[in-house]
Amino acid sequence: MALTASIFKADIEISDLRRHHYQPYQLTLARHPSETDERMMLRLLSFALFADPALQFTRGLSNDDEPDLWRHSLSGETELWIELGQPSEKRLRRARSKARHVIVVCYGGRSTAQWWQENQGKLSQQSWLSVIEIPEDESRALSALTQRSMQLQFTLDEDSVWVSSSSDSIAIHPQWLHGEQRAQ
Repeated sequence: MALTASIFKADIEISDLRRHHYQPYQLTLARHPSETDERMMLRLLSFALFADPALQFTRGLSNDDEPDLWRHSLSGETELWIELGQPSEKRLRRARSKARHVIVVCYGGRSTAQWWQENQGKLSQQSWLSVIEIPEDESRALSALTQRSMQLQFTLDEDSVWVSSSSDSIAIHPQWLHGEQRAQ
């Protein structure tokens, strides 16, 4: 018997001081059976980092032809493609052929450092690409906030993201390895 996705609900409040974006969102996240709480919460964090009414979660792990999140223009063109993890250069080039700007949100500590060291020479020349690393201890702390029904506040300033629930608050310091901090 095939396992089905677990459904999570997230009511989030975004206060993005960088972009002057202040808005509530009611989101539904489907967690693939092979996805961890940490990865799912990093998808939610990625949404908060680039929040926009047109930004959407995709089928992600269920579909190799889609990113984890994307934003389309009113004419249907893919403007923003957000990947989690450590994608291959080939996958990123394919994403670039479909989207104007590609963002990689890396996590995993030493494996991220090794991935970046191996790919930095080729990827750091690409103006269409941004690469962000979420420190391992902070992504694990974020995963501790996972609940089937979540109410979270995300406050973003120039170098940190404060994530608050009714019982806890954590700080996340995304490290920009390459590219602009504001998605096009």
